[in-house]
Amino acid sequence: MLFKYKGVERTGKSIKGTLTAGTIEEAKQKLQAQSIYYQTLEPARTLSLDALSKRQIPGTLLSSFARELSSYLGSGMALLTAIKLLENQHSNEKRYSHFLDGVKTLIEEGQSLFQALSHQGVYALPEFFLQSINIAGQSGKLAEVLTNMGNFFSAQSKIKKQVGNAIAYPLFIFIVAIGMSGFLITFVVPKITAIFKDTGQELPPITQFVLATSDFLIAHYIAILTGIIVFVLGYQWLYRKNSYFKKMIDTLLLHIPILGTLIQNYELGRFSYTLSLMLASGVSYAHGVGLAVTTFNNSALKSRFEGASKRVIEGNKLSNALSLTPGIPLKRNFMQALALGEESSEVANILQNISHLYQEENEDRLKLLLSLLEPVMMLLIGLIVGIIVTAMLLPIFSMSLGPQS
Repeated sequence: MLFKYKGVERTGKSIKGTLTAGTIEEAKQKLQAQSIYYQTLEPARTLSLDALSKRQIPGTLLSSFARELSSYLGSGMALLTAIKLLENQHSNEKRYSHFLDGVKTLIEEGQSLFQALSHQGVYALPEFFLQSINIAGQSGKLAEVLTNMGNFFSAQSKIKKQVGNAIAYPLFIFIVAIGMSGFLITFVVPKITAIFKDTGQELPPITQFVLATSDFLIAHYIAILTGIIVFVLGYQWLYRKNSYFKKMIDTLLLHIPILGTLIQNYELGRFSYTLSLMLASGVSYAHGVGLAVTTFNNSALKSRFEGASKRVIEGNKLSNALSLTPGIPLKRNFMQALALGEESSEVANILQNISHLYQEENEDRLKLLLSLLEPVMMLLIGLIVGIIVTAMLLPIFSMSLGPQS
């Protein structure tokens, strides 16, 4: 990684510049060796054609890469030979083959797997994955760490697929409900309206409401569709570009009953498992916490853990640092388990156990939520159709049961 710094030399002269190091701790050591007292030290943001062309590697692909490479290395095969074999096996997958070719070329030039993965220009890889590979390569645990990482990304992809499959049916029902309602109000209701206008009778309130809704949608449907598109695009842009807006929305989501618990379980579970993997790979505790924090998607949780990770670098325990750092309230059993792990020096095992606990808890909650969501969606369709049908039939009944002589 490239770091930029500002500091003071031993002579008292101000200095600034950049240096390359694997971690921020390594960068600090290099500055100290050069007798530079740094005032600021942070990763440098570089803009290059390679960085622009890179895209995040899919979890399933990274899992496959880690597992296959692990199996070859575990059988005693040399790293370069294993990469060549992978490239031959996936020669029909153009982008992935290009990625493997880049890694192979860099290894042939004498670079380590960590350096080759970091410098290839095809895929952007998670930083915690790269740093785990770096430490594993130095400690001789590369095959073991690759296996663990492969299992991790496979589990994450499986969870995303399960959630996607689970919400597919309710989402389909919701789209059908909106489409059916729009069709009835836009095309069916106006044709029946002509009958009511000829009679001149006073219409029931529910019928007046449906007719007014129909007239409004027909007259302003272009503006409504445009407004929805602008709202969705504007929301997505603000969520990606405005950190304050993103944090506000993420904080709000965490306070929604059921949904907030699901989000926090998922985020804390992933953080716990990632940290346990890196500790098992030989990454230092403070460095592992800093890297595991990057896995958070929820900015409210990420902000609190980022503040705590700075205290961990200063020598505090993570459980104490989280207690001292303001932010969104965390689950009590997570805090207790973390404190127990730090006291007993079993952080990796306890965090791995709690990640499994949160995964099982989320699966149970999702099953319950979706089992309730399906009948609710069916009731919604029935309610919408029932209101429209009732609004149309009431005037007809009134006409047929009009005053008799």
